[in-house]
Amino acid sequence: MKPIIAPSILAADFANLQSEIELLNQSAGEWIHCDIMDGRFVPNISFGLPVLEAVHKHARKPLDVHLMIAEPHLYIEQFQKAGATNITVHYEVCPHLHRVIEQIKSAGCKAGVALNPHTPVGLLEDIITDLDLVLIMSVNPGFGGQKFIPHTYAKVAALRELIQAKKAHALIQVDGGVNTETAPLLVEQGANVLVAGSFVFQAADPLQTILHLHNLASY
Repeated sequence: MKPIIAPSILAADFANLQSEIELLNQSAGEWIHCDIMDGRFVPNISFGLPVLEAVHKHARKPLDVHLMIAEPHLYIEQFQKAGATNITVHYEVCPHLHRVIEQIKSAGCKAGVALNPHTPVGLLEDIITDLDLVLIMSVNPGFGGQKFIPHTYAKVAALRELIQAKKAHALIQVDGGVNTETAPLLVEQGANVLVAGSFVFQAADPLQTILHLHNLASY
């Protein structure tokens, strides 16, 4: 079985965003990963609802929306209306996480939770059966092109064990430093979805790079 590849448009050429989305439409990638940053939860600002709406007009694949923002519960319905298929929020900013997950599902989207590198997977024990995906950050959120944190492999394995123990069905997604070296090892530990930004868009042939990730990480 091959993992889902979700190219991140954070690394795309925003001056030619339509052509970048059309390229992803032609690719072997199943999802289009959209990183929303507010400059509060993370030290960067990326893009918001208007850009997501523009992406949705041209995308022929599900939009996998990662909200790296404070108070995400205030915007769930707006991101759904803008075109989100999956909405992932951070554990670190949701004191009422179960409520937010229910809000995402009520809006008609798949619900995910992201964990920063320092956040242990065991904290999801009481909610894992309610989740459609868990996003393990293998870099500190906020900027693309960072170095992969090796502890991520053990973290993915621990999450897989938790999912199996609870008879849950959440997909395991990894974002940060995904390349031809890390991808097969991540899948070996249990990852189902690989997010790749700079590695795809800075490649000489992005289409071939996405296909190569697929084939390299088959399990």
